Amino acid sequence: MNIQNTIETKVKEGFLALYNVEIPTVEFQATRKEFEGDITVVIFPLLRYKKGNPVAIGEDLGKYLLENITEITNYNVVKGFLNLVVNDNFYTNLFQKIYTDTNYGFVSPKADDKAVMVEYSSPNTNKPLHLGHIRNNLLGYSVAEIIKAAGKKVYKTQIINDRGIHICKSMLAWEKFGNGETPSSTGLKGDKLVGNYYVKFDQEYKKEISSLVATGISEEDAKKQAPIILEAQEMLLKWEAGDKEVVALWKKMNAWVYDGFDTTYKNMGVNFDTLYYESDTYLLGKDVVAQGLEKGVFYKKEDGSVWCDLTEDGLDEKIVLRSDGTAVYMTQDIGTAIQRVKDYVDVGGMVYTVGNEQDYHFQVLFLILKKLGFDWAKNLYHLSYGMVDLPSGKMKSREGTVVDADDLMVEMTATAKQISEELGKLDGYSDEEKDELYKTIGLGALKYFILKVDPKKRILFDPKSSVDFQGNTGPFIQYTYARIQSIIRKADFNFSKTVSIALHEKEKELLKQLELFPDTVQQAAANYSPAVIANYTYDLVKEFNSFYQNVHILGEENQDKKVFRVQLSKKVADTIKAAFGLLGIDVPERM
Repeated sequence: MNIQNTIETKVKEGFLALYNVEIPTVEFQATRKEFEGDITVVIFPLLRYKKGNPVAIGEDLGKYLLENITEITNYNVVKGFLNLVVNDNFYTNLFQKIYTDTNYGFVSPKADDKAVMVEYSSPNTNKPLHLGHIRNNLLGYSVAEIIKAAGKKVYKTQIINDRGIHICKSMLAWEKFGNGETPSSTGLKGDKLVGNYYVKFDQEYKKEISSLVATGISEEDAKKQAPIILEAQEMLLKWEAGDKEVVALWKKMNAWVYDGFDTTYKNMGVNFDTLYYESDTYLLGKDVVAQGLEKGVFYKKEDGSVWCDLTEDGLDEKIVLRSDGTAVYMTQDIGTAIQRVKDYVDVGGMVYTVGNEQDYHFQVLFLILKKLGFDWAKNLYHLSYGMVDLPSGKMKSREGTVVDADDLMVEMTATAKQISEELGKLDGYSDEEKDELYKTIGLGALKYFILKVDPKKRILFDPKSSVDFQGNTGPFIQYTYARIQSIIRKADFNFSKTVSIALHEKEKELLKQLELFPDTVQQAAANYSPAVIANYTYDLVKEFNSFYQNVHILGEENQDKKVFRVQLSKKVADTIKAAFGLLGIDVPERM
């Protein structure tokens, strides 16, 4: 039990003993720097249970806590705030537990706990991954790692959108204009080659629309009558009918794309435990609709289409089966969710990492699954996130104006190289070591910049400002980690022994920040927010740098203090590494 839990228990006991009143919760905050104390009990919320002078109530509670908690050595009351002083022994004993815990902050899953499936990426196979996919992948991967660290078994998955008219557009354009070129013959990654033909289709389509409009046809009709779109629609029908040539072409071009995706995922540092393909799942859910009709969850209209009426729940009516018996995306998503629980019987909840333009879709999906009676449906979460913008404006993939994920990662590495060379930080490194470090810094900058922001907020991403060795940035935190590694390398003495010292104020503040890490992991998991981890890590690093500037570490004459400070520095570095690992960010041993 940490000190906050102990104090909360005793405040509740004290309130009952002093005033014969039970209170449900106790509010805490860090003691303000200008007052003596380590942790503060906020009295004002307690006034709803016991009317009176907040200073007098604070004095009563302060005396009670001083008498009943050995770790409390003093207290003071400022207006409605009870500031408590915690003795040094508590913090040094706490640190020894933290220091020897090699898995500090992480909880192992219980054998009988239900698993969580986290879906992210879910790209289309007609184009390469872009900046929006980067935010999606980084968020999904990080949330999966955080949930795992908080004590849950996790499966990472994606559903690959490998069918539909957009896929046929790339296929048709390659067939018409590709002259048989392949990734091998062009030297292009397969996803980029296929993406080029998606753009090519759009260019040719626009030409045909213009030609038809010039003959007097309306633009709306021209879009429907353009020969190339009719050919693409015909190709889709052939694919769905199992035409051998179309299916063979589809398999060939998809294989190119998957090779390209694998390279991008590897460079991005994300992975998956299981994959689902829309070509396998697009018929799922139709049998569920039949069951839902019997239960009265769905109803059939005169034209034969099937709907779910959600108006009593504040939503609208949602179609789940067209009049011709074909499924819609909602049907497919219902079926896929159910299939996942069949495939992984220990799954008790799912997280869908999808942009905020799909907020309504997931509201409807989750509600329908609840109405169908699936118990796990109450544990579904839409990890909704805002768009990522660049100073140059919005992206359009069919026009070829997207910010390619691979290109952006290369640019981040180049930016890290330029800034590092300007600062002259890498004397004595081999070229190979420099290249690896530039990649670590560049990708760390990109990931941290995106993950430190609340997922729901829109981001304006500026590559250059993200690679800054000062402020709330990935490189600043990486540099602090590397600085601590330098201290540890220079510590030419045994610092593994247990010591007890009178704490410097800066040591105590740093220990308090370290103590928060396990709760921070749990909070980040509960809120599905890597930003909680990112900003905790920045606060930890700021606290360490203040400690570093105010006390001697290796230059300290007292051997016990020197040992303690090296141990403290090492544990800060370990915690930075663990926290950044949850964000998918590497830390360099030297910088």
